[in-house]
Amino acid sequence: MTVMAERASHMLVEEFEQIASAAPETVMLEFINGRIGEKRVADGDHGAIIMWLLRQCMQARPELDLNPTQGLKVEGYRKGRARPDASLAPVAHFAGQGEWAEPAGVLMVVEVTSFDGDTNDRDRIEKPDAYAAAGIPVYLLIDRDSCEVVVFNNPDAKRGCYRDLHRAPFGDRVALPGPVGITLDTEILKNYVS
Repeated sequence: MTVMAERASHMLVEEFEQIASAAPETVMLEFINGRIGEKRVADGDHGAIIMWLLRQCMQARPELDLNPTQGLKVEGYRKGRARPDASLAPVAHFAGQGEWAEPAGVLMVVEVTSFDGDTNDRDRIEKPDAYAAAGIPVYLLIDRDSCEVVVFNNPDAKRGCYRDLHRAPFGDRVALPGPVGITLDTEILKNYVS
């Protein structure tokens, strides 16, 4: 086990991309902090949350796309590769960029927690740091464990962290700061926790 962990921490991003491209469609892999991680396949409630958010974004900002499939290069730490649950960017922003797009121009990334052992490290610690280091202005975490929405913003790319954090329980209205500028009524999220 230790030998595998040491090898994974020294893996080159090119090696990871080769492995990820050969993985079956039912497996989603990420490369964060020099380690390969498997992203759990979404359950029905997870998918319903993403579709709800997609509708909210389209109604409030029709000039933007909320893309639930695009991988991002989060290279601030060991040339990472992340698969956010969704990325908000101008319409057709990811056209021609391939499987792993540059984060420049992405306004917000979204993660919805899964009920697995890696959620804490992955969604609450590693990804906020990676997204901040990549300069992504807003990170929206929909945390089904704590039944709250967490909005990270004002990234400090040099330090790899967000300067501002706002927590709101499901049911509150949540204003996503600029450049997103959308207010979400999160009452419906109460329906998607087990």
